[in-house]
Amino acid sequence: MDKIDVVIVGAGLSGLACAYKLAESDMQVIVVERGDFPGSKNVSGGRLYTLPIRAMVGDMLKDAPFERKIVRERWSLLGDGNSVEVDLTSEKFRKEDHSFSILRATFDRWLADRLMEKGVFVIPKYRVDDLLWEQGMVAGVKAGQEEIYAHVVVAADGVLSFMGEKAGLKPKMFPHNYALGIKEIIELPQEKIDDRFNVESGEGVAHLFLGDVTKGLFGGGFLYTNKKSVSLGIVVGINALMESKQNIEAHALMDMFKERYELKTLIRDGNLSEYSAHVIPEGGFGGISKLYGNGIILTGDAAGFALNMGVTVRGMEFAIASGIMAAETIIQAKEASDFSEKSLASYEKKLKETFVLKDLETCKTMPAFLDNESFFNFYPKCFPDLLEKVMWFDQMPKEGIGKTVWAHLKSSGMLNWKRLMELYRIKNL
Repeated sequence: MDKIDVVIVGAGLSGLACAYKLAESDMQVIVVERGDFPGSKNVSGGRLYTLPIRAMVGDMLKDAPFERKIVRERWSLLGDGNSVEVDLTSEKFRKEDHSFSILRATFDRWLADRLMEKGVFVIPKYRVDDLLWEQGMVAGVKAGQEEIYAHVVVAADGVLSFMGEKAGLKPKMFPHNYALGIKEIIELPQEKIDDRFNVESGEGVAHLFLGDVTKGLFGGGFLYTNKKSVSLGIVVGINALMESKQNIEAHALMDMFKERYELKTLIRDGNLSEYSAHVIPEGGFGGISKLYGNGIILTGDAAGFALNMGVTVRGMEFAIASGIMAAETIIQAKEASDFSEKSLASYEKKLKETFVLKDLETCKTMPAFLDNESFFNFYPKCFPDLLEKVMWFDQMPKEGIGKTVWAHLKSSGMLNWKRLMELYRIKNL
């Protein structure tokens, strides 16, 4: 049976980056995507860190349709009717192309168009049903009665990775390793975004929320500014939803989040243009699958390459880097005419030499650290309540600030052994 070099399942960032690198070596590549077009089913908060991948992407992202360069970082602790916000501005962020907001429906489609200019077939509305096998080797994919034979299959088919499961590479799924993300695109005029978020034209804000946004459940909210819209959403742990006694549905959390005073003033008069939901990997280093097998490689979310660092969430730069590393591995395998598991094992070695596995391993204790109700319930209530007491003045004589702070810390439970140990554990992150 005649074979092409590579078939890539999934036209997300890892699959498209892999195809782009392979095309530079004149390899025969087909990318298949079950969505109506590349990016139609790809959901992310909307931020790409570009510095980690700058040296490896070449001209792939030249003239890319970035939305705004992120120059302000904001974090909010939402209490019950109050909140505290930290707002970081940085000239360093302004001078460097550190990170950008993007819209995946626009960005992925643009990258797919660049691939087709290079002669790569990107086939939408193509649902893969199974893998093809030959003598214990993955040998292609099957869609209905149609078969595409290839020397290597790249499984870039997302967090649930049907291809990875079929190949026996995905570990058993546990609810605590996944979260549900809900996202809305709310259109606003460019000048209103500049004004409301206090940025110059082309500059943007990344804003994360903890606390009341998920009613104390594991998760949080996010907002990223685009050119003429904002990406607004929540992420809530699937295990937390399953075990919650509050009987709150995820879409209801989103509605309540939008009604918060802190949000209403930012999205007022906006037009909802897009709504999406998606499962997100939360396992970190411990959630990474086996990355390769005989004739198959896993990339991006399919491999589990996502990292919740508490103060930010990373994934898209991991996807692009893993796609490029997969392509380099396949190019070497073709030169050796060996597409076995032993040959493709160099993929993991390459990832260990980059930020992908290094950063994930460095932060391997983060998922366990964040799996603590204190960060989503206690602290978001404690600190806004404290500042509210400090700043409240009425007809009664005001107690000294030191006494107010000390009394609140004691009465809230902030000074007990559990809280102190939580703060002590930060040094090991």
